[in-house]
Amino acid sequence: MEALNKNKTWELATLPIGKKLVGCKWVYTIKYRVDGTIERYKPRLVAKGFTQTYGVDYLETFAPVAKMNTVKVILSLAANHDWNLQQFDVKNAFLHGDLEEQIFMELPPSYDGQVATGTICKLKKALYGLKQSPRAWFGRFTKVMTSLGYKQSQGDHTLFIKHSVSGEVTILLVYVDDIIVTGDDKREQQELS
Repeated sequence: MEALNKNKTWELATLPIGKKLVGCKWVYTIKYRVDGTIERYKPRLVAKGFTQTYGVDYLETFAPVAKMNTVKVILSLAANHDWNLQQFDVKNAFLHGDLEEQIFMELPPSYDGQVATGTICKLKKALYGLKQSPRAWFGRFTKVMTSLGYKQSQGDHTLFIKHSVSGEVTILLVYVDDIIVTGDDKREQQELS
């Protein structure tokens, strides 16, 4: 709940007339270490996106996925030029997507804030389970990367390239919530991590 509040995932509101309420539930998973011992317990609030209606609650769900040929070319470039290759997993990626649609969700189970009867959550950010979460996350990611000077490839929209003034290059490829970074601009790579 702290992370959701810190991220300003929703604001409390009352359900407007004619709008539908999306349910939610907590999903608990156990993360294990390599040796089989428990690393941590991971709770995740998941919206019941299966209750959403196309054309009412969402219009677009598509988010591009890296093409395998692009992955192979990047790996080949890194190997042939002896470039450092980094992989990042974006934690809670879908929680960072800004919603364009108005989505109203019931209060999470065991919500402990003092609220009036009929109070619901008006979502401002995407949640796991919503139909549009992957698109919302990728849209926000694209805006951030282009604001940092990266150019988005037209051949593979998950590929972002940045050339420095001195001619060095940084290549970034997104696959859902994983990112591969390579190139010869070590300073730019350090800033990304």
